[in-house]
Amino acid sequence: MRLAHTVAQVRAAEAALLRDLPEGALMQRAAAGLAHAVLDFLGGGYGRRVLILVGSGDNGGDALYAGALLCRRGAVVDALLLGSSHHEAGLAALTAAGGRLVRTVEGQAPDVVVDGIVGIGGRPGLSPGAGAVLAALEGIAVVAVDVPSGVDVDTGELVGSHVRADLTVTFGTHKVAHLVDPAAGACGAVHLVDLGLELPPAEVEALQQSDVTALLPRPDRNAQKYSRGVVGIRAGSDTYPGAALLCVSGASCGLAGMVRYIGLAADAVRLAHPEVVGEGRVQAWVVGPGGSDAAGEALRAALADGVPLVVDADALAHVEGPLGVPAVLTPHAGELAAMLGVAREEIVARPLAHVRLAARRFEAVVLLMGRHTLVARPDGRVRVTTTGLPWLATAGAGDVLAGLVGALLAAGLAPWDAAAVGSWVHGAAATRASGGGPIVAGDVAHALGGVLQSLL
Repeated sequence: MRLAHTVAQVRAAEAALLRDLPEGALMQRAAAGLAHAVLDFLGGGYGRRVLILVGSGDNGGDALYAGALLCRRGAVVDALLLGSSHHEAGLAALTAAGGRLVRTVEGQAPDVVVDGIVGIGGRPGLSPGAGAVLAALEGIAVVAVDVPSGVDVDTGELVGSHVRADLTVTFGTHKVAHLVDPAAGACGAVHLVDLGLELPPAEVEALQQSDVTALLPRPDRNAQKYSRGVVGIRAGSDTYPGAALLCVSGASCGLAGMVRYIGLAADAVRLAHPEVVGEGRVQAWVVGPGGSDAAGEALRAALADGVPLVVDADALAHVEGPLGVPAVLTPHAGELAAMLGVAREEIVARPLAHVRLAARRFEAVVLLMGRHTLVARPDGRVRVTTTGLPWLATAGAGDVLAGLVGALLAAGLAPWDAAAVGSWVHGAAATRASGGGPIVAGDVAHALGGVLQSLL
């Protein structure tokens, strides 16, 4: 599990560790990890030119000590001081190792810029002076120290100017900004340096492959099709028959023992999926993909069975409050904006805050689809999906995901687990199907079996 802690949690853990360490030892650990990451990024140190942007506080100190280590590996290291005060011991270490202090960024361009301007304790946004320096260095690779300067660390929001890094080297644990967009998009690749911190549970986390493997349902030796779970699909319409096919394709991944379909696309569904049957008892429903005007009635019919359900697409417009059954709601940003009565731009700018708000308001698990999909519980805990790729932004992909999550619900997973595991597998299937190129939603559905086989 990749855990993302808040600034307050990290500060408390650092303070506890510092009581047992010699003065400066924690900073030296961070600096060593940073220096080695920069060397890996550059492919070596000898003759490389490194420019360190140094702000006030410990973040600048980490960068300065790392600069001293880079000097000893043959790099040419310059430091530009920003702010009113600086880490004096770090400055002394850098200059003693052969590093230079510079006043401007003019002259020969560096191979990499190390962003040590603002650490995790800084406020969002950059000063005009720092912003001007970064503008002058546009096009040069950036390695950020702990977080890209200027992002909101605890929310993942972007307010004002900020650094956009190619690599972020963070210490002790991931922070929320590393996982949650839009700030996560400014981090580039994220490299974690272990500092040995003792950390409390985190409210934001990201499943890894081993977590997904452990959570996936498996049939016991005496299993039969009903005991493995039956998922029902109420989807599709005369206008959108393909949505039904795609949703059924996601549900027919093999995780549930049976798939039932009710809707106007029954003939097309059974032609493509002869194993799918009609009306009967189910352990979970999926409602809404391509449902058009009939989505409200489909939702009411599904709710009457009192079983867990996935509410997607057109059915989301009929969710006005808690549904009274375990539920997963799967909106994209526009749909969530309509549900909460806010502008879509607000959802995009503050996805973590809004997905948590929706989970509380509707007393359901809410899966907010996006580059990094967020899956929130009513108690505020959130899982972030980091699998997938931009080609997954294609029509019908959400229908496949809804069916997959429904199958996991029917197979016995709790809503939060079903949504998070389904989202992870869906993203992994898209990556497998893509091979780096374009895909359509049907490709994702067809790749689910291979991903699940490799996991199980």
